[in-house]
Amino acid sequence: MEEAKRLHEIKPIVNVLDQRIALFDSIESLKELNKRDAQDDEMKKLIKEEAQLYLMRVKEIDNELQSILLEPYLTEGGVMVEVVAGAGGQEAMLFARELFALYESYANYKDWEVNIASLEPSDIGGIRKGSMLINGYGAPELMRMEAGVHRVQRIPVTEKGGRIHTSTVSVAVLPQPTEVELDIPDRDLTIETKRASGAGGQHVNTTDSAVRILHVPTGTVVECQEGRSQIKNKQIALQKLRTLLLQKQLEEQSSKIDSERKSQVGSMNRNEKIRTYNYPQDRVTEHRDGGGSLHNLKGFMEGGEPLEQLQTSLLRHQRYQIIMSEINDFINRQKQESSDKN
Repeated sequence: MEEAKRLHEIKPIVNVLDQRIALFDSIESLKELNKRDAQDDEMKKLIKEEAQLYLMRVKEIDNELQSILLEPYLTEGGVMVEVVAGAGGQEAMLFARELFALYESYANYKDWEVNIASLEPSDIGGIRKGSMLINGYGAPELMRMEAGVHRVQRIPVTEKGGRIHTSTVSVAVLPQPTEVELDIPDRDLTIETKRASGAGGQHVNTTDSAVRILHVPTGTVVECQEGRSQIKNKQIALQKLRTLLLQKQLEEQSSKIDSERKSQVGSMNRNEKIRTYNYPQDRVTEHRDGGGSLHNLKGFMEGGEPLEQLQTSLLRHQRYQIIMSEINDFINRQKQESSDKN
């Protein structure tokens, strides 16, 4: 199965390379034909024109090959996205809610499955922290591009005629394990149900639908009360727990000083950022290589094609860097082997 999958992946590359080889063979044939003494000037002119056409096609094929090589490698899978208000007080919490809504809309645009795992609302309609589980083709790779500190610059809605305020929101994107990858014995869990709490409205109901799960060995606690179904809330809470436990395992096994969550979120300072949302200038600026600036911030926050294009561009650039690094490593090894022989 794995071999068939790999063959399917490299088939487009092989096809393009075959075309490239065939073109160079044709060019070589033209060169040989051009060397013949019997050819007249008119024939030489035709040969030159045909060779130029072949070279133009080679350039087109090279561009096609580059496009195939840089195509992001996407997989089926899931992630847990955590959005946390950082520096900026209430304004950061308001933007955290907008960013959370952006990702929910984007998941719907991509036709991914999305489940809200938790929300911690603030006093004026924002959120202090929120998490969602997203599953679908490309979700692990595309949403990984959102991990980091997002900076927003705008006049706070709480201040009329005030000055531009800068605040930050951090986003962590953690891989979801499958039940096979991280099975949790029932004896390790303490599960409680209770009535959903809140300030009123659709999220408050009169049944014991809220679920709280304690993982006894680690003391990890998760809750979910966003849905009306106790069964659904339990499923979401369990998947969130698995994700957190998997992350804990990865951090314990890792030899790096910083865990994935810390490397993504950073210290949440205003200067540590991956992307800036500038409302007065109607501009979104991606600070990482492969990004850039785009206007129509309102359209971007709707969570559609603009975000998808930005994420794809970032993935392409990452793939380019990996390929170039591999090429440079290969060249250096060849040089070293040649040097050793001499």
